Amino acid sequence: MNRFFFAVVTLFFVASTAFSQNKKDILLTIDDRPILASEFKRVYKKNLDLVQEESQKTVDGYLQLFVDYKLKVAEAYEQGFHESNTYKKDFAKYEEQLSRNYIYEEKVTSELAREAYERGLEEIEASHILIRVTYEAVPQDTLAAYEKINAIRDRAIAGEDFATLAKETSEEPNIEKTAGNLGYFTAFSLVYPFESGAYATAVGDVSEIVRTQFGYHIIKVHDRRAKLPEITVSHIMVSVRDTTQSFDPKERINEIYALLQQGESFESLAKQYSDDKNSGKQGGKLKKFSKGDLRSNRFEDASYELEKPGDISKPVRSSFGWHIIRLEEKHPIPPYEEKRAMLERRVKEGSRSKIVTNAVKKKIKEKFGFQKHDSYLPFFDTYVTDSVLVRKWKMDTLLPQQNKKLFTIANTKDVYFSDFAGYIEQRQLKSKLYKNKVVLLADYFDEFETQELKVFFRKKLEAENADYAAIISEYRDGLLIFDVMGKNVWRKAKKDSTGQLAFFEKNRSNYMWKERADVSILGATKESVIQEVNDMLRAGKSPKEIKEALNSVKEVNVLLTEGVFETDRRELPQGFVAEKGISKIYLENDSFIIVVVRDVMVPSPKEFEQTKGKVISDYQAYVEETWMNELRNKFKVDINQKTLKRIKKELKS
Repeated sequence: MNRFFFAVVTLFFVASTAFSQNKKDILLTIDDRPILASEFKRVYKKNLDLVQEESQKTVDGYLQLFVDYKLKVAEAYEQGFHESNTYKKDFAKYEEQLSRNYIYEEKVTSELAREAYERGLEEIEASHILIRVTYEAVPQDTLAAYEKINAIRDRAIAGEDFATLAKETSEEPNIEKTAGNLGYFTAFSLVYPFESGAYATAVGDVSEIVRTQFGYHIIKVHDRRAKLPEITVSHIMVSVRDTTQSFDPKERINEIYALLQQGESFESLAKQYSDDKNSGKQGGKLKKFSKGDLRSNRFEDASYELEKPGDISKPVRSSFGWHIIRLEEKHPIPPYEEKRAMLERRVKEGSRSKIVTNAVKKKIKEKFGFQKHDSYLPFFDTYVTDSVLVRKWKMDTLLPQQNKKLFTIANTKDVYFSDFAGYIEQRQLKSKLYKNKVVLLADYFDEFETQELKVFFRKKLEAENADYAAIISEYRDGLLIFDVMGKNVWRKAKKDSTGQLAFFEKNRSNYMWKERADVSILGATKESVIQEVNDMLRAGKSPKEIKEALNSVKEVNVLLTEGVFETDRRELPQGFVAEKGISKIYLENDSFIIVVVRDVMVPSPKEFEQTKGKVISDYQAYVEETWMNELRNKFKVDINQKTLKRIKKELKS
């Protein structure tokens, strides 16, 4: 399980941070560590509707869940997981993400998201010419690159063919093949400065000079068009990943396609034969999507080639399987509010994030006050050697007279040269390679200043904002529980093969085959066909002979599935009775089904390898319960009965 996901899930149990500890409000103590009634009431009210067992919906029942949670947290601290580097790294990452909601990022992010939405309503076709120069280039190289692109722009504006000019001058890789043409793109497709330059340029014009991390560009815009709308499709899928199939997936999808051409119901065939069970229940219908949303270009391309609702594709192969796709609807462009959350997430993750960061720094400085002291560059340009360019610089201890103040935040927090030096030593290890030390120092200082401002803000935030403190405390404990459970339950149960076998032998009666049948399943959508199948079976024909006789290259009438199945498996019709011989005709999902039963196997014990996954899962639950009993005996839990009685009265439980 992912640590981040687990930490979020555990919010179900955890309570908020206490800002005061009134003795009358103490509900319980674990080894004399107080836990407040207000914490318990908060999570009880928050999660009551999520509790499934009725016995746990009472205050007494939920209190046991709450105590068990707190015992796991206590054990995590006991085992020192709060000191691990992995925990510190993951917690810092979440703290950074959560604080964005409070750290002035929302206004700037919202503005950029709105801009991206407006741009995303259309696609631009453009070409570009690139003169490569990085941000760390020396000034004379940067100037030479600028003068070069400026001269090229003059030639483009004068009317020279842009493609020819690009092949002659551009430093883009593969320029002879692409001639600089980027095709159609929209918001978020390219780095933000380039995107902005393109959207600021009219069709037929050449842009102003644009600077990105790759160098200097000029852009020629060829066309603008409205972006393709979202669409809804239905599909029937035959998986190519199911190794238990008794048929060839390509042959099966062609058989289903033939049935559709013969007028059979798309919905019925999807319900009966699609291996995408979630959509199959809905007649094959998928959620709406647009270009780039899915993990399959082939599926998207085939879907957008369909012109009118009701149009059906020929079989299409993707990495998941074979599909037949039907267009259901073309949707109008959704309003901004519907797309807002997704757009804001992409703003924070992409090249726009730098704009957000700079705005945040400015706001924090304005709120708390910020005073710069000595400039870092004169000292660090000499102090930091060129070894930093190959990530091998080692920090030397600074003398007191060298360790000057860099800046002060809120007249309370002083940041020194030594702090920045330590940051450089660690940052270089995970840095890209630089060629210019001055550029490296400038980038590092910008990052360091941002980090210090945000750390200061977050500490103030947790001390002053109850909502933020509650959420961050919840996540902190969630990560710790993930780690302590991983060591003491999950990994232990998974690796303990001896314990698994012993548990299996002790509980063999829980691992049984249900009644099984060795069968051939023949399906048809026409009652007349299934009647013919029935007659042929009773005349002694085999299922395979019947399939060959009734199907042809042009027409599919019968589908055949063979294998050994437990009698409640979905492959068999509801109400199926496992008796040797030829079954009655069943009607299911608008299809007619006959089952030929060759053998019936009574319930019998499974061997360990046949049920290993379930054994490990059950053994894990056993290990967890054993461990929890140990924790209940290890820690002293005292419940304040007077406070508990008051809570029950307040919550009417």
